[in-house]
Amino acid sequence: MSKALIVGGANGIGLSIAHTLATDGKYTEIYIVDRAAVSAENNHPKFKSILFDLEESNYDVFNQFADIDTLIITAGFGRLNLFENIEEQHIISSFNVNTVAPIRIIRHFYERLLHDADFKCAVMVSIAGYMSSPFFSIYAATKAALRIFIESVNVELEKSGSANRILNVSPGSIKGTSFNAGKTDLTLTSALAKDIVEHLNDKNDLFIPQYDEIFKEVLERYHADFREEGRHSYDYKIKSGRIK
Repeated sequence: MSKALIVGGANGIGLSIAHTLATDGKYTEIYIVDRAAVSAENNHPKFKSILFDLEESNYDVFNQFADIDTLIITAGFGRLNLFENIEEQHIISSFNVNTVAPIRIIRHFYERLLHDADFKCAVMVSIAGYMSSPFFSIYAATKAALRIFIESVNVELEKSGSANRILNVSPGSIKGTSFNAGKTDLTLTSALAKDIVEHLNDKNDLFIPQYDEIFKEVLERYHADFREEGRHSYDYKIKSGRIK
């Protein structure tokens, strides 16, 4: 039987993944670490909420999960705005939550990744970490750093002889999450949650949802001319109505 830890699982795609695992008979308990508890309407008998703010300096809270064999990190946030309008505290908080926190958490469980026969780990990154993203400069920077960390450590895991990998999940905008002040709607995220769990079980190291449909072409344009694709991204965000 298995136990999972989902960091950032009280809402959005993390909560949807938690429900997906809860329907899997092999999972007996799912720990959810978040700043808020899972709401009563979205709770499940297998869930156990632990309140913790990832901007805290002491991460000893993660020492209590020695019995898990699945680690999923979905915590993160971003805000669409020009860099000139971003305050310094937002920069600090963004890197603390989006980048430093996942790296610190993985460090707590790295011996398991190295030496356990089957330890599953997935981290929500972002397609923004693969290209310039005007109006999202800080968010994209946090995710680019996280992406390179995961790619580097996966090579170290491979060279060590471990069969475990960190799954980098790098989607574009996801409907039905609380990201950027949205509202959680599990009906809109359940299909993606199931796809993520499938890639996790297959020990894949990268999953870009809608890659063939959208992002293959976007990434090709970016690598061909990153300046022009940056301009295209800027204009697209303006036309989308997402800029407040």
